[in-house]
Amino acid sequence: MLKIVNPATEAVIREIGEDTPETIAAKFKRACAAQKAWARAPLAGKIEAIGKFKGLLAKNIDKLAATLTSEMGKPITQARNEVNGVAGRIDFFVENVARVLDEKKVLTDAAQKLEEAITHEPLGVIGNISAWNYPYFVGSNVFVPALLTGNAVLYKPSEFATLTGLAITELLYEAGIAEDVFIPVIGGASVGAMVLEMPLNGVFFTGSYATGRKIAAAVADRMIKLQLELGGKDPVYVCNDVDVQAAAEATADGAFYNTGQSCCSVERIYVHEKIHDRFVDAFAKTVEGFTIGDPADQKTYIGALTRPLQIEVLDRQVADAKKRGGRLLTGGERAARKGYFYRPTVFADADHSMELMREESFGPIIGIQKVKSDEEAVSLMNDTAYGLTAAVYTKDRARARKVLAQANAGTVYWNCCDRVSPRLPWSGRGHSGIGSTLSTYGIETFLQLKAWHLKG
Repeated sequence: MLKIVNPATEAVIREIGEDTPETIAAKFKRACAAQKAWARAPLAGKIEAIGKFKGLLAKNIDKLAATLTSEMGKPITQARNEVNGVAGRIDFFVENVARVLDEKKVLTDAAQKLEEAITHEPLGVIGNISAWNYPYFVGSNVFVPALLTGNAVLYKPSEFATLTGLAITELLYEAGIAEDVFIPVIGGASVGAMVLEMPLNGVFFTGSYATGRKIAAAVADRMIKLQLELGGKDPVYVCNDVDVQAAAEATADGAFYNTGQSCCSVERIYVHEKIHDRFVDAFAKTVEGFTIGDPADQKTYIGALTRPLQIEVLDRQVADAKKRGGRLLTGGERAARKGYFYRPTVFADADHSMELMREESFGPIIGIQKVKSDEEAVSLMNDTAYGLTAAVYTKDRARARKVLAQANAGTVYWNCCDRVSPRLPWSGRGHSGIGSTLSTYGIETFLQLKAWHLKG
Protein backbone atom coordinates (compact mmCIF):
# COMPACT_ATOMS: atom_id res chain seq x y z
CA MET A 1 0.00 0.00 0.00
CA LEU A 2 1.11 3.53 -0.77
CA LYS A 3 0.91 5.83 2.27
CA ILE A 4 -0.02 9.44 1.52
CA VAL A 5 1.58 11.59 4.24
CA ASN A 6 0.88 15.23 5.07
CA PRO A 7 4.39 16.74 5.26
CA ALA A 8 3.21 19.54 7.55
CA THR A 9 1.84 17.19 10.20
CA GLU A 10 3.52 13.85 9.34
CA ALA A 11 0.08 12.24 9.59
CA VAL A 12 -1.05 9.60 7.11
CA ILE A 13 -3.86 11.04 5.02
CA ARG A 14 -4.77 7.90 3.16
CA GLU A 15 -3.46 4.54 1.99
CA ILE A 16 -3.89 3.53 -1.65
CA GLY A 17 -3.21 0.27 -3.41
CA GLU A 18 -0.33 0.33 -5.89
CA ASP A 19 -0.38 -1.03 -9.40
CA THR A 20 1.33 -4.32 -10.18
CA PRO A 21 3.01 -5.65 -13.33
CA GLU A 22 -0.27 -7.37 -14.21
CA THR A 23 -2.47 -4.28 -13.78
CA ILE A 24 -0.01 -2.07 -15.65
CA ALA A 25 0.11 -4.52 -18.56
CA ALA A 26 -3.69 -4.58 -18.66
CA LYS A 27 -3.85 -0.78 -18.61
CA PHE A 28 -1.35 -0.55 -21.43
CA LYS A 29 -3.36 -3.04 -23.47
CA ARG A 30 -6.49 -0.93 -22.96
CA ALA A 31 -4.66 2.21 -24.04
CA CYS A 32 -3.33 0.53 -27.19
CA ALA A 33 -6.81 -0.67 -28.13
CA ALA A 34 -8.33 2.80 -27.66
CA GLN A 35 -5.60 5.02 -29.13
CA LYS A 36 -6.24 4.57 -32.86
CA ALA A 37 -9.93 5.44 -32.54
CA TRP A 38 -9.03 8.45 -30.41
CA ALA A 39 -6.53 9.60 -33.06
CA ARG A 40 -9.24 9.43 -35.73
CA ALA A 41 -11.79 11.30 -33.61
CA PRO A 42 -12.47 14.89 -34.74
CA LEU A 43 -10.15 17.51 -33.29
CA ALA A 44 -13.17 19.64 -32.36
CA GLY A 45 -14.33 16.97 -29.92
CA LYS A 46 -10.91 16.78 -28.28
CA ILE A 47 -10.79 20.56 -27.94
CA GLU A 48 -14.27 20.59 -26.43
CA ALA A 49 -13.31 18.01 -23.80
CA ILE A 50 -10.14 19.84 -22.81
CA GLY A 51 -12.16 23.07 -22.62
CA LYS A 52 -14.57 21.40 -20.22
CA PHE A 53 -11.62 20.19 -18.16
CA LYS A 54 -10.44 23.80 -17.88
CA GLY A 55 -13.87 24.81 -16.61
CA LEU A 56 -13.92 22.02 -14.05
CA LEU A 57 -10.54 23.10 -12.69
CA ALA A 58 -11.94 26.58 -12.07
CA LYS A 59 -15.15 25.23 -10.55
CA ASN A 60 -13.30 22.94 -8.12
CA ILE A 61 -10.28 25.15 -7.38
CA ASP A 62 -10.78 25.32 -3.60
CA LYS A 63 -11.00 21.55 -3.20
CA LEU A 64 -8.14 20.86 -5.61
CA ALA A 65 -5.84 23.40 -3.96
CA ALA A 66 -6.61 22.01 -0.50
CA THR A 67 -5.76 18.49 -1.64
CA LEU A 68 -2.49 19.65 -3.18
CA THR A 69 -1.55 21.54 -0.03
CA SER A 70 -2.34 18.58 2.22
CA GLU A 71 -0.16 16.06 0.39
CA MET A 72 2.65 18.30 -0.86
CA GLY A 73 2.94 21.07 1.72
CA LYS A 74 2.59 23.87 -0.83
CA PRO A 75 1.16 27.05 0.76
CA ILE A 76 -2.54 27.28 -0.05
CA THR A 77 -2.27 30.60 -1.90
CA GLN A 78 0.45 29.13 -4.13
CA ALA A 79 -1.60 25.96 -4.65
CA ARG A 80 -4.51 28.07 -5.86
CA ASN A 81 -2.16 29.99 -8.14
CA GLU A 82 -1.02 26.75 -9.72
CA VAL A 83 -4.49 25.34 -10.36
CA ASN A 84 -5.68 28.69 -11.69
CA GLY A 85 -2.61 29.08 -13.89
CA VAL A 86 -3.33 25.95 -15.92
CA ALA A 87 -6.07 27.83 -17.78
CA GLY A 88 -3.59 29.95 -19.73
CA ARG A 89 -1.69 26.89 -20.87
CA ILE A 90 -4.85 25.11 -21.96
CA ASP A 91 -5.91 28.20 -23.90
CA PHE A 92 -2.59 28.25 -25.76
CA PHE A 93 -2.73 24.57 -26.68
CA VAL A 94 -6.31 24.60 -27.94
CA GLU A 95 -5.73 27.80 -29.91
CA ASN A 96 -2.63 26.45 -31.67
CA VAL A 97 -3.07 22.68 -32.07
CA ALA A 98 -4.99 22.92 -35.37
CA ARG A 99 -2.27 25.06 -36.95
CA VAL A 100 0.39 22.55 -35.92
CA LEU A 101 -1.64 19.60 -37.22
CA ASP A 102 -2.50 21.17 -40.58
CA GLU A 103 -0.95 19.53 -43.63
CA LYS A 104 1.89 21.64 -45.01
CA LYS A 105 2.30 21.70 -48.79
CA VAL A 106 5.93 22.52 -49.48
CA LEU A 107 5.99 22.09 -53.27
CA THR A 108 3.46 22.15 -56.11
CA ASP A 109 5.05 21.63 -59.54
CA ALA A 110 2.44 21.51 -62.32
CA ALA A 111 4.97 20.70 -65.02
CA GLN A 112 6.15 17.58 -63.25
CA LYS A 113 2.71 16.85 -61.81
CA LEU A 114 4.47 16.66 -58.44
CA GLU A 115 3.33 17.69 -55.01
CA GLU A 116 5.26 17.42 -51.74
CA ALA A 117 3.62 17.69 -48.34
CA ILE A 118 4.20 17.10 -44.64
CA THR A 119 1.66 15.68 -42.22
CA HIS A 120 1.80 14.80 -38.54
CA GLU A 121 0.64 11.66 -36.76
CA PRO A 122 0.44 10.92 -33.02
CA LEU A 123 3.22 8.93 -31.40
CA GLY A 124 0.74 6.36 -30.04
CA VAL A 125 0.71 5.41 -26.36
CA ILE A 126 3.01 7.53 -24.21
CA GLY A 127 4.17 7.22 -20.63
CA ASN A 128 3.83 10.44 -18.62
CA ILE A 129 5.86 10.10 -15.42
CA SER A 130 5.02 13.37 -13.72
CA ALA A 131 6.40 15.46 -10.88
CA TRP A 132 5.16 16.38 -7.42
CA ASN A 133 6.33 19.99 -7.14
CA TYR A 134 3.93 21.37 -9.78
CA PRO A 135 1.63 18.46 -10.67
CA TYR A 136 -0.90 20.68 -12.48
CA PHE A 137 1.64 22.72 -14.44
CA VAL A 138 4.08 19.90 -15.20
CA GLY A 139 1.37 17.34 -15.88
CA SER A 140 -0.74 19.54 -18.16
CA ASN A 141 2.33 20.47 -20.19
CA VAL A 142 2.36 16.82 -21.25
CA PHE A 143 -1.08 15.26 -21.12
CA VAL A 144 -3.06 18.19 -22.59
CA PRO A 145 -1.12 18.45 -25.89
CA ALA A 146 -0.66 14.66 -25.95
CA LEU A 147 -4.42 14.11 -25.83
CA LEU A 148 -5.18 16.92 -28.28
CA THR A 149 -2.81 15.38 -30.84
CA GLY A 150 -4.40 11.93 -30.61
CA ASN A 151 -2.17 10.04 -28.19
CA ALA A 152 -3.24 7.80 -25.33
CA VAL A 153 -1.55 8.44 -22.00
CA LEU A 154 -0.38 6.14 -19.21
CA TYR A 155 -0.14 8.75 -16.48
CA LYS A 156 1.95 8.07 -13.40
CA PRO A 157 1.64 10.94 -10.91
CA SER A 158 4.37 11.26 -8.35
CA GLU A 159 3.81 9.21 -5.21
CA PHE A 160 3.99 12.58 -3.39
CA ALA A 161 1.07 13.98 -5.43
CA THR A 162 -1.07 10.90 -5.90
CA LEU A 163 -4.34 12.38 -4.66
CA THR A 164 -3.86 15.32 -7.01
CA GLY A 165 -3.18 12.92 -9.87
CA LEU A 166 -6.39 11.04 -9.16
CA ALA A 167 -8.32 14.33 -8.95
CA ILE A 168 -6.96 15.34 -12.35
CA THR A 169 -8.03 11.97 -13.74
CA GLU A 170 -11.59 12.30 -12.41
CA LEU A 171 -11.99 15.75 -13.94
CA LEU A 172 -10.66 14.62 -17.32
CA TYR A 173 -13.20 11.78 -17.34
CA GLU A 174 -15.97 14.15 -16.30
CA ALA A 175 -14.93 16.46 -19.15
CA GLY A 176 -15.34 13.68 -21.71
CA ILE A 177 -11.89 12.11 -22.06
CA ALA A 178 -12.36 8.35 -22.49
CA GLU A 179 -11.17 6.23 -19.57
CA ASP A 180 -9.08 4.03 -21.87
CA VAL A 181 -7.31 7.04 -23.40
CA PHE A 182 -6.01 8.53 -20.13
CA ILE A 183 -5.16 5.90 -17.52
CA PRO A 184 -3.52 6.60 -14.14
CA VAL A 185 -0.87 4.24 -12.80
CA ILE A 186 -0.37 4.51 -9.03
CA GLY A 187 2.75 3.83 -7.00
CA GLY A 188 6.32 4.78 -6.23
CA ALA A 189 9.59 4.48 -8.12
CA SER A 190 9.26 0.73 -8.67
CA VAL A 191 5.89 1.26 -10.36
CA GLY A 192 7.45 3.91 -12.59
CA ALA A 193 10.08 1.37 -13.61
CA MET A 194 7.29 -1.09 -14.48
CA VAL A 195 5.67 1.50 -16.73
CA LEU A 196 8.94 1.80 -18.62
CA GLU A 197 8.87 -1.93 -19.32
CA MET A 198 5.77 -1.48 -21.48
CA PRO A 199 6.37 -1.11 -25.26
CA LEU A 200 5.52 2.58 -25.17
CA ASN A 201 5.85 4.92 -28.14
CA GLY A 202 7.26 7.72 -26.03
CA VAL A 203 8.33 8.57 -22.48
CA PHE A 204 7.95 12.02 -20.94
CA PHE A 205 9.50 12.45 -17.49
CA THR A 206 9.91 15.37 -15.11
CA GLY A 207 12.15 14.96 -12.09
CA SER A 208 15.76 14.72 -10.99
CA TYR A 209 18.82 14.27 -13.18
CA ALA A 210 19.67 11.02 -11.41
CA THR A 211 16.29 9.46 -12.21
CA GLY A 212 16.25 10.93 -15.71
CA ARG A 213 19.58 9.28 -16.44
CA LYS A 214 18.20 5.89 -15.35
CA ILE A 215 15.12 6.34 -17.55
CA ALA A 216 17.27 7.26 -20.55
CA ALA A 217 19.33 4.11 -20.04
CA ALA A 218 16.22 1.95 -19.63
CA VAL A 219 14.71 2.94 -22.99
CA ALA A 220 17.87 3.70 -24.99
CA ASP A 221 17.74 0.58 -27.16
CA ARG A 222 14.10 1.05 -28.20
CA MET A 223 14.52 4.13 -30.40
CA ILE A 224 11.38 5.77 -29.00
CA LYS A 225 10.67 9.40 -28.22
CA LEU A 226 12.26 10.39 -24.92
CA GLN A 227 11.82 13.77 -23.27
CA LEU A 228 13.39 14.64 -19.93
CA GLU A 229 12.63 17.79 -17.95
CA LEU A 230 15.18 17.69 -15.16
CA GLY A 231 16.64 19.94 -12.49
CA GLY A 232 18.68 23.10 -12.46
CA LYS A 233 21.20 25.19 -10.58
CA ASP A 234 19.79 28.43 -11.88
CA PRO A 235 21.93 31.59 -11.53
CA VAL A 236 21.06 35.28 -11.27
CA TYR A 237 23.49 38.12 -11.83
CA VAL A 238 22.62 41.44 -10.16
CA CYS A 239 24.41 44.34 -11.83
CA ASN A 240 25.60 47.52 -10.15
CA ASP A 241 22.91 49.80 -11.66
CA VAL A 242 19.79 48.19 -10.17
CA ASP A 243 17.25 49.35 -7.64
CA VAL A 244 18.80 47.29 -4.85
CA GLN A 245 15.68 46.81 -2.73
CA ALA A 246 13.51 45.83 -5.70
CA ALA A 247 16.12 43.39 -7.01
CA ALA A 248 16.54 41.83 -3.56
CA GLU A 249 12.79 41.31 -3.16
CA ALA A 250 12.37 39.87 -6.65
CA THR A 251 15.26 37.42 -6.39
CA ALA A 252 14.27 36.35 -2.88
CA ASP A 253 10.84 35.42 -4.22
CA GLY A 254 12.51 33.61 -7.12
CA ALA A 255 14.62 31.60 -4.70
CA PHE A 256 12.03 30.76 -2.03
CA TYR A 257 8.65 30.53 -3.78
CA ASN A 258 7.20 27.02 -3.37
CA THR A 259 9.73 26.63 -0.55
CA GLY A 260 12.50 26.56 -3.15
CA GLN A 261 11.09 23.40 -4.70
CA SER A 262 10.91 24.58 -8.30
CA CYS A 263 13.03 23.35 -11.20
CA CYS A 264 13.75 26.99 -12.06
CA SER A 265 14.13 28.33 -8.52
CA VAL A 266 17.01 30.77 -8.20
CA GLU A 267 19.79 28.68 -6.63
CA ARG A 268 22.86 30.97 -6.93
CA ILE A 269 23.18 34.75 -6.91
CA TYR A 270 26.16 36.77 -8.15
CA VAL A 271 26.23 40.44 -7.17
CA HIS A 272 28.47 43.21 -8.50
CA GLU A 273 30.90 44.34 -5.84
CA LYS A 274 29.73 47.97 -6.00
CA ILE A 275 26.31 47.10 -4.54
CA HIS A 276 27.08 43.74 -2.92
CA ASP A 277 26.85 44.72 0.74
CA ARG A 278 23.62 46.71 0.32
CA PHE A 279 22.05 43.90 -1.69
CA VAL A 280 23.00 41.21 0.83
CA ASP A 281 21.51 43.25 3.66
CA ALA A 282 18.25 43.89 1.77
CA PHE A 283 18.00 40.28 0.65
CA ALA A 284 18.48 38.85 4.16
CA LYS A 285 15.91 41.22 5.64
CA THR A 286 13.41 40.26 2.94
CA VAL A 287 13.87 36.56 3.65
CA GLU A 288 13.60 37.06 7.40
CA GLY A 289 10.16 38.56 6.74
CA PHE A 290 8.83 35.40 5.11
CA THR A 291 6.15 33.64 7.15
CA ILE A 292 6.80 29.97 7.91
CA GLY A 293 3.77 28.03 9.04
CA ASP A 294 0.77 25.88 8.36
CA PRO A 295 0.51 25.54 4.55
CA ALA A 296 -3.28 25.76 4.86
CA ASP A 297 -2.98 29.26 6.35
CA GLN A 298 -3.42 32.09 3.81
CA LYS A 299 -0.57 34.02 5.47
CA THR A 300 2.03 31.28 5.01
CA TYR A 301 4.76 31.85 2.42
CA ILE A 302 7.21 29.07 3.38
CA GLY A 303 5.46 25.71 3.69
CA ALA A 304 6.69 22.23 4.45
CA LEU A 305 9.24 20.38 2.35
CA THR A 306 7.48 17.60 0.50
CA ARG A 307 10.16 14.97 1.05
CA PRO A 308 11.85 14.55 4.45
CA LEU A 309 15.04 13.28 2.79
CA GLN A 310 15.62 16.76 1.36
CA ILE A 311 16.34 18.00 4.88
CA GLU A 312 19.50 15.87 4.83
CA VAL A 313 20.59 17.56 1.60
CA LEU A 314 20.06 21.01 3.10
CA ASP A 315 21.85 20.13 6.35
CA ARG A 316 24.81 18.83 4.34
CA GLN A 317 25.00 21.98 2.22
CA VAL A 318 24.79 24.20 5.29
CA ALA A 319 27.61 22.31 7.05
CA ASP A 320 29.77 22.38 3.92
CA ALA A 321 29.23 26.12 3.36
CA LYS A 322 30.14 26.91 6.98
CA LYS A 323 33.26 24.74 6.73
CA ARG A 324 34.40 26.56 3.58
CA GLY A 325 33.97 30.08 4.91
CA GLY A 326 30.38 30.90 4.08
CA ARG A 327 28.71 33.52 6.26
CA LEU A 328 25.30 32.36 7.48
CA LEU A 329 22.92 35.32 7.55
CA THR A 330 19.68 33.58 8.49
CA GLY A 331 18.22 30.08 8.82
CA GLY A 332 20.46 27.07 8.50
CA GLU A 333 18.35 24.55 10.40
CA ARG A 334 14.98 22.84 10.69
CA ALA A 335 12.14 24.96 12.00
CA ALA A 336 11.14 24.20 15.59
CA ARG A 337 7.78 22.66 14.76
CA LYS A 338 6.30 19.32 13.75
CA GLY A 339 6.55 18.49 10.06
CA TYR A 340 9.23 18.77 7.40
CA PHE A 341 9.92 22.48 7.79
CA TYR A 342 13.27 24.17 7.14
CA ARG A 343 14.04 27.78 7.92
CA PRO A 344 14.81 29.83 4.80
CA THR A 345 18.59 29.99 4.65
CA VAL A 346 20.92 32.62 3.19
CA PHE A 347 24.70 32.45 2.90
CA ALA A 348 26.95 35.35 1.94
CA ASP A 349 30.64 34.99 0.98
CA ALA A 350 29.74 31.92 -1.05
CA ASP A 351 32.02 30.52 -3.75
CA HIS A 352 32.24 27.53 -6.07
CA SER A 353 34.21 25.40 -3.63
CA MET A 354 30.88 24.95 -1.84
CA GLU A 355 28.31 22.31 -2.67
CA LEU A 356 25.71 25.04 -2.15
CA MET A 357 26.88 26.72 -5.37
CA ARG A 358 27.43 23.58 -7.43
CA GLU A 359 24.82 20.94 -6.59
CA GLU A 360 21.06 21.26 -6.84
CA SER A 361 19.49 22.24 -3.51
CA PHE A 362 15.75 22.07 -4.27
CA GLY A 363 14.86 23.71 -1.00
CA PRO A 364 14.82 27.05 0.85
CA ILE A 365 18.54 27.86 0.68
CA ILE A 366 20.66 30.28 -1.36
CA GLY A 367 24.29 31.34 -1.68
CA ILE A 368 25.38 34.85 -2.68
CA GLN A 369 28.79 35.53 -4.24
CA LYS A 370 30.50 38.87 -4.95
CA VAL A 371 31.84 39.49 -8.49
CA LYS A 372 33.97 42.25 -9.99
CA SER A 373 32.68 42.30 -13.57
CA ASP A 374 30.14 41.03 -16.07
CA GLU A 375 32.80 38.72 -17.48
CA GLU A 376 33.40 37.08 -14.11
CA ALA A 377 29.65 36.71 -13.60
CA VAL A 378 29.20 34.98 -16.98
CA SER A 379 32.04 32.59 -16.24
CA LEU A 380 30.53 31.61 -12.88
CA MET A 381 26.99 31.36 -14.24
CA ASN A 382 28.19 28.82 -16.82
CA ASP A 383 30.29 26.86 -14.31
CA THR A 384 27.68 24.11 -13.90
CA ALA A 385 26.51 20.86 -15.46
CA TYR A 386 22.95 22.25 -15.54
CA GLY A 387 21.43 24.62 -18.08
CA LEU A 388 17.80 25.39 -17.35
CA THR A 389 17.47 29.15 -16.73
CA ALA A 390 19.66 32.19 -16.10
CA ALA A 391 18.74 35.78 -15.22
CA VAL A 392 20.23 39.26 -15.17
CA TYR A 393 19.00 42.31 -13.26
CA THR A 394 20.11 45.62 -14.75
CA LYS A 395 18.60 48.84 -16.10
CA ASP A 396 20.60 48.40 -19.32
CA ARG A 397 18.83 46.21 -21.88
CA ALA A 398 21.89 45.95 -24.14
CA ARG A 399 24.05 44.88 -21.20
CA ALA A 400 21.52 42.22 -20.25
CA ARG A 401 21.32 40.92 -23.82
CA LYS A 402 25.10 40.68 -24.01
CA VAL A 403 25.35 38.70 -20.76
CA LEU A 404 22.37 36.43 -21.49
CA ALA A 405 23.59 35.66 -25.01
CA GLN A 406 26.59 34.01 -23.37
CA ALA A 407 24.53 32.06 -20.80
CA ASN A 408 24.33 28.33 -21.50
CA ALA A 409 20.66 27.96 -20.59
CA GLY A 410 17.43 27.07 -22.35
CA THR A 411 15.57 30.04 -20.85
CA VAL A 412 16.97 33.49 -20.00
CA TYR A 413 15.40 36.39 -18.11
CA TRP A 414 15.98 40.13 -17.96
CA ASN A 415 14.71 41.71 -14.73
CA CYS A 416 12.62 38.66 -13.86
CA CYS A 417 13.15 35.03 -12.88
CA ASP A 418 11.29 31.82 -12.03
CA ARG A 419 8.79 32.53 -14.82
CA VAL A 420 7.20 30.20 -17.41
CA SER A 421 5.11 31.17 -20.44
CA PRO A 422 2.99 28.81 -22.58
CA ARG A 423 4.13 30.73 -25.66
CA LEU A 424 7.82 29.96 -25.12
CA PRO A 425 9.55 26.56 -25.17
CA TRP A 426 10.66 25.11 -21.85
CA SER A 427 13.87 23.22 -22.42
CA GLY A 428 17.05 22.34 -20.62
CA ARG A 429 20.67 21.80 -21.53
CA GLY A 430 23.18 19.39 -20.04
CA HIS A 431 21.89 17.80 -16.84
CA SER A 432 18.68 19.87 -17.12
CA GLY A 433 17.31 17.52 -19.74
CA ILE A 434 16.45 17.04 -23.40
CA GLY A 435 13.46 18.10 -25.48
CA SER A 436 10.89 20.86 -24.96
CA THR A 437 7.44 21.35 -23.53
CA LEU A 438 5.22 24.39 -24.07
CA SER A 439 5.05 26.62 -27.18
CA THR A 440 4.21 25.05 -30.53
CA TYR A 441 7.33 22.91 -30.08
CA GLY A 442 5.56 21.44 -27.05
CA ILE A 443 2.72 20.35 -29.33
CA GLU A 444 4.95 19.02 -32.11
CA THR A 445 6.86 16.87 -29.63
CA PHE A 446 3.87 14.50 -29.38
CA LEU A 447 3.77 13.99 -33.15
CA GLN A 448 5.80 12.13 -35.74
CA LEU A 449 6.34 13.42 -39.25
CA LYS A 450 5.23 11.84 -42.51
CA ALA A 451 6.68 13.09 -45.81
CA TRP A 452 4.42 12.83 -48.89
CA HIS A 453 5.74 12.57 -52.47
CA LEU A 454 2.67 12.76 -54.73
CA LYS A 455 3.21 12.39 -58.49
CA GLY A 456 0.56 11.76 -61.08
